[in-house]
Amino acid sequence: MTKLTRDDLWSLEVYAQRRNEFRTEAMAHKRLRQLLLGEHLRLFFEDRTTIRYQIQEMLRVEKLFEAQEIQDELDAYNPLIPDGANWKATMMIEYTDVAERRRRLAELVGVEQRVWLQVGDLDRITPIADEDMERSTDDKTSSVHFLRFELTPEMVGAACAGAPISAGVDHPAYNIGPEEVNEELRKALVSDLKPVAH
Repeated sequence: MTKLTRDDLWSLEVYAQRRNEFRTEAMAHKRLRQLLLGEHLRLFFEDRTTIRYQIQEMLRVEKLFEAQEIQDELDAYNPLIPDGANWKATMMIEYTDVAERRRRLAELVGVEQRVWLQVGDLDRITPIADEDMERSTDDKTSSVHFLRFELTPEMVGAACAGAPISAGVDHPAYNIGPEEVNEELRKALVSDLKPVAH
C-alpha cells in the first residue's frame, strides 16, 4: 500500500468544506476495520483512508499549513499504513470507569505483545508493539498501543486464497479466543496484502 504524500491531502480551506462528508465516509470505513476482543480490547486496522483522515484532522486541529509541518505529520503517520505483508493496528483498552481502568491497566502489563492473529491453521502471529515509543512501564500498560503483525509469504498467500482469519489474546488477566473475524473485516485485511508473485 503506497504511503501518503502532500498531494493526497486537502488544504485547510478545502478540508473545511469537505470535512463532514469525508468524516462520515472515514467513520464508516473504520467501522468495517475494527475487531472487538472480549468487552474491553479493540483493534482498529489502519490503512491509507484511516491514516489520511487522522492526518487531515491533526492539520485542522493544530492549524498546520507550512510545508515542513505537513511533512512532519506525514512522517509520523505514514509508518502506520500497511506495507503489503503486514497488518497494522491501533489497539485501545477501553474501560469507562476511571478507577477500574487504572486497576486493569496495572493487571494488563504486556498485553500488547499477547494479542495474536492466525491465518487458517498456520502459526499464530504476535505483534511488534509500539515501535515509535515505549508505552508501558513495569507497573502499568497504556490504554493505546500501535501493533504491527508481520506475515510470511505463506500466510499472505493463504489469506488471499480465502483462508479464515482468527484472533485472540493470550494474557493471564485477559484470555480471549480464538475468534474468527467476520467476512467484512477478513476482506478488508486481505485488501491490505500484496500477494507474492511466484
